Amino acid sequence: MDNKEEHIVALKVMRLTRPTLYSNPVVSCDPRDLPGTTLSAAPDVTRLPHLPHLQLGEMLLLPQSFGSIYLGETFSCYLSVHNHSTGATACELTVRAELQTGSQRLTLTPTAGADRPASLAPAASRDHLIQHEVKDTGAHILVCAINYTTEAGVNMFFRKFFKFEVLKPLDVKTKLYNGESDEVCLEAQIQNVTPSAICMETVTLEPSPLFDAVDLNTSAEGDGSVFGASGWLGPQDSRQYLFCLRPRPELRLASAKQLKGVTNMGKLDITWRTNLGERGRLQTSQLQRMAPTYGDLRLTIEDIPSVVALDQTFTFTCRVHNASDRTLALALRLETPSAGLVWRGVSGRPLGRLAAGASATVPLTLTARRLGLQPVTGVRLLDAALNRPYDYDNLAQVFVAAPAPAERQPETAAC
Repeated sequence: MDNKEEHIVALKVMRLTRPTLYSNPVVSCDPRDLPGTTLSAAPDVTRLPHLPHLQLGEMLLLPQSFGSIYLGETFSCYLSVHNHSTGATACELTVRAELQTGSQRLTLTPTAGADRPASLAPAASRDHLIQHEVKDTGAHILVCAINYTTEAGVNMFFRKFFKFEVLKPLDVKTKLYNGESDEVCLEAQIQNVTPSAICMETVTLEPSPLFDAVDLNTSAEGDGSVFGASGWLGPQDSRQYLFCLRPRPELRLASAKQLKGVTNMGKLDITWRTNLGERGRLQTSQLQRMAPTYGDLRLTIEDIPSVVALDQTFTFTCRVHNASDRTLALALRLETPSAGLVWRGVSGRPLGRLAAGASATVPLTLTARRLGLQPVTGVRLLDAALNRPYDYDNLAQVFVAAPAPAERQPETAAC
């Protein structure tokens, strides 16, 4: 290629973004000052007649710069190739674009036909649209390359570079808590770190294949979110979301050891919209938990009522799991519980032999003797071979409520 020959083709690149609402700044002064009432009486050119007044503004302002790009948004770019010559045709013209990040290089696909050679007549243009979902933060470089051949058969080539920064829109912090019954609770704090408000659409948890996810962010009535009907999240504001991960029923018994070693719990999927409706989506990496450390013997509660009446006798079910590598001969002892609950049944009864990796259910009965929140304590399992006790306290809590008053029977008149 002759370096002295000038290009007959020019490339212009523009980012496609939505306009913003513009509100006219208020300029006022005291009526006794020199301007008097001139400033307050001046018409507001940003007001539209016969329309209700909006506090955010009623005029749309086109972007004056490249603007900020946030992780999870769709980057849209407009490419315009123009032949500015008066009589020369650009032959076999192709347009290629790629996006370079700190870790990879992505080839972007413009609109159909951009990579196929075509002729561009004088004063003609070719326009292309590029869209790409941004998935990395940090510096990005958009590289646009133009190849064409002049009428004299000279191959021409040039590139243009456009550097921009991708910022983080949300700050996501997570905590995982292991429960006694193989359940895992997830607490996620999501903070808006952009300078403008966003509208949260969905926050969902995609669990690992061994667990089912339960969303705990709905109201008690089940008719909406605990955050209300509005999903607006202001700048620097945050919300806390709760989820419960429960083992699948078919895996709870057969794969206890497999559940014990699982550390990948799933991913959070977050979608939102900006104040003008632009959509953003963010998915976290795999959430990791600390693998629980169990002893040789585990005792979990299968089902227990949350509320009982005073002096009511109720039964709940426990599950005993042998996590050791040997068979255990177990006996059950019921120690003196708290003053609010009294055991019913035989203490010291044998439970039989429990093979390694096996489990068995044990029904237990209590009577409520005191009002308020009462802990379930005082369960002891005894390994007969080693004479080793396993004590379990604070297995659960039961709220003891006052019994409902009995309905008074109508009196009957004597004959």
